[in-house]
Amino acid sequence: MHRTVLSNALALAVLAAPLAAQSPQEIPARYREVANRIIAAAQADSAGAWNRIAELSDRFGHRLSGSAALEQAIDWTAATMRADGLDNVRKDKVMVPHWVRGAESLELVAPRRQQLPMLGLGGSIATPPEGITAEVMVVASFEELTQRASDAKGRIVLYDAEWRDYGYNGAFRRQGAIAAAKAGAVASLARSAGPYSMRTPHTGNMSYDPAVPKIPHASVTAEDAMMMRRMIGRGETVRVTLTMNAQMLPDAESANVMGELRGREKPNEIVVMGGHIDSWDVGQGAMDDAGGVVVAWEAVRLLKKLGLTPRRTIRVVGWTNEENGGRGGSAYRDMHLQEPHQLAIESDGGVFSPLGFGFTGSPAARAIVEAIGSLLAPIKASTIGPSGGGADIAAIMSTGVPGMGLTVDGARYFWFHHTDADTPDKLDPAEVQRCVAVMAVMAYIAADIEQSLPR
Repeated sequence: MHRTVLSNALALAVLAAPLAAQSPQEIPARYREVANRIIAAAQADSAGAWNRIAELSDRFGHRLSGSAALEQAIDWTAATMRADGLDNVRKDKVMVPHWVRGAESLELVAPRRQQLPMLGLGGSIATPPEGITAEVMVVASFEELTQRASDAKGRIVLYDAEWRDYGYNGAFRRQGAIAAAKAGAVASLARSAGPYSMRTPHTGNMSYDPAVPKIPHASVTAEDAMMMRRMIGRGETVRVTLTMNAQMLPDAESANVMGELRGREKPNEIVVMGGHIDSWDVGQGAMDDAGGVVVAWEAVRLLKKLGLTPRRTIRVVGWTNEENGGRGGSAYRDMHLQEPHQLAIESDGGVFSPLGFGFTGSPAARAIVEAIGSLLAPIKASTIGPSGGGADIAAIMSTGVPGMGLTVDGARYFWFHHTDADTPDKLDPAEVQRCVAVMAVMAYIAADIEQSLPR
């Protein structure tokens, strides 16, 4: 009798004890079947995620912070998430900048007359109502502008830098007005940041320095930047008239929109993933970044469809105001600081063919994430790169939360980035579904493992 009681007590103790955390080496074997099931289900849906990207993009178009279109898209997303059966759907209020482009134009007036495609850069001031007519000075770099600063006074500085990468070329967009104004220029133009062009200007955010006079700043196409350089190189005087009616209005109310797949055991611990719901005021914001929001959202829908509920909660977020302020990411951190976050995942590089993720976190956490990533080898998306994150999760990552960014074959991303050509047809439905698969596998397993990712 005593032996039986002791045996039963030991058995109960074993059942009551928490499961031991899996070592990274054990994770693939434990989750391979479910990962394969998720991948197969995602690929069996030929175009579900693409159709939702197209619906969001077609219905609301571009969605700049402060616009009615953005708020309508947020309301539609919340309503559709509720219809999908997501848990705890809500909108967290965020105050955002409200820059309005207004009418704008750029005309070549010498050595001949021609209207040139252009886009004012986000945050730029306006020109006088009659515009600014001045001679163009072309430079290839900030260093050249410094060397020739005495030539810039009273002119419009044009930065014509050949494509190197987004960080390098984007600097002329972001900082170009400051450097040109320091040299005495009356306005500045930046060659669009991209490796390929069909005479499509690219917009994006720009900056001013309170200590430096503000001048109008706009983007021109690569073709026209090169043309003006050639004209000047032949000894011709190039003059243009730049007209911009941009204005900055008071901050507007917006929101981060989110829904959840509630965890079964640790619902207060969070794996958060998503993209940004806002876009620039050109194109339809399909690639940047309706796609990022939708693949995270569809990943949660897929898990619900398969009846897969992880230990922790998976939260999908459409962050607001990534493009010209980043306030959605900062507000998310501040509002959810007290919630334990297991992992943050962002998709904001286009939803082309997935290659894996970049990861930022401790070596011990990396070992776990790499083990999960190995389960994506069947769709060639198992690479876990040396760094990961994104503009929207940078704030929560600054508190120590490990972060990941979806990595895709982005060879064509900067062809369309921040242009009128960012439309759903640039995305391949099968590639989008593979993005859904990799987001679902990573989020589900990271939310389901027994252990917390080590900080």
